[in-house]
Amino acid sequence: MMINSTRKISLWSAVGIGVGAMIGAGIFALMGEAGAIAGKAVYISFILAGILAAISGYSLAKLGARYPAAGGIVEYVVKSFGVNIFSGGISVMLYLATIISLALLAKAFGSYSIALLNMKGSLLYTNIFALSIMVLLGIVQYFGIKKVVKFQNVAIIITIIILVIFATTGLITMKPELMATALYPSSNKILFSIAITFFSYEGFRIITNTAEDIVNPGKNLMRAIFISIAITMVIYTALAIAIFGNLEVDKVIEAKEFALAEAAKPIFGIVGFTIISIAALFAISSSINAVLYAATNISFQMAKDGHLPIFFAKTIGNTRQGLLITVLITVLLIIFLNLLQIAAVGSITVLFIHSVTHLGHLKIIRQTKASKFWVATALLATLAVIVLFLIYSIKDSFTILYLFIGILALSFLIELVIRFITHRKVDKGSKGISGEIFS
Repeated sequence: MMINSTRKISLWSAVGIGVGAMIGAGIFALMGEAGAIAGKAVYISFILAGILAAISGYSLAKLGARYPAAGGIVEYVVKSFGVNIFSGGISVMLYLATIISLALLAKAFGSYSIALLNMKGSLLYTNIFALSIMVLLGIVQYFGIKKVVKFQNVAIIITIIILVIFATTGLITMKPELMATALYPSSNKILFSIAITFFSYEGFRIITNTAEDIVNPGKNLMRAIFISIAITMVIYTALAIAIFGNLEVDKVIEAKEFALAEAAKPIFGIVGFTIISIAALFAISSSINAVLYAATNISFQMAKDGHLPIFFAKTIGNTRQGLLITVLITVLLIIFLNLLQIAAVGSITVLFIHSVTHLGHLKIIRQTKASKFWVATALLATLAVIVLFLIYSIKDSFTILYLFIGILALSFLIELVIRFITHRKVDKGSKGISGEIFS
């Protein structure tokens, strides 16, 4: 098979993008939330979520190898369901979920920045740091994919070295009595927490957005997904055991997004807190970098399919104009959005999009030559996690359910409005669009 010489992303660079996207969103931002549900057994939740991510990753990798497009899931949904209101609404939903993830990550970067500089409690400074990292990484990506990969490789190497040292030391110094099985919660709580811990792996799908740039996508796409999930699962599991083996559950929940840094204090003191906080900044910026790259490709694919205005696909610098628009929308969310419950609804939204993708995959499975058993397993497992988490969340409040329904409705409303403005009509073959797209 001839390898396209213009492709610039190697297998290990793709792994770096995937690991970077996952670690930034997961271990630093969501450990406290997951720990509040699964307690001492949160490491089991990370393992189960990693297995679910791998099964889901198999389905996406098969789709990506057959349809190597920058849009990733956007392209797969169109191939499965055609160019219509449904595929358009799901594509818009994915784009919105991606932007929400960027805002969450930027806020987390801001929070760690002010904690490191001992400026706690200032929303203004949190937002300033959050906005600064978005602008900085937007500039990095303006200069093209080589800059994205170079930054990603450096950031993730530094992060992994620090986390491996911390996890190893934490496992050595942990108190076994703090991890006694008698302290574990009921098994149903572990299952409920999988939606949160799965969101920690959600970044693996970003690897599918490298399909147009990765060397030999037929082989390397699946390898990159599996390798990145495996690396991340080992790191998550080791860190979860190290954290809960050195801290009581209430301390972890109290620290929330600073749980990792807080767990470093008993082992390394204030120096450990500082080092882990710096690692968090590298990890989160790495994650923002990867998610921003994916968002640009998603908007490009959507513009090509007619689900967004064509100016999203226009070239600017060494990237696409969708980059600037994505950064602008994210900036607005950072300033105005309350992100406390968005993490949960973001997880449900992403799981729903995955389930739709797997359902569509079953329709075209002859083209991808994937295993029907594993694709169906991915679909059923994803739906089960959604149901379990909704059951858990609505015990106290219907807010998350309402927010999810709101995002779903907004996505299809945006699709219908753009369809009305541009007077688009779907061809009978669902492969083209007639009508003008505003620019």
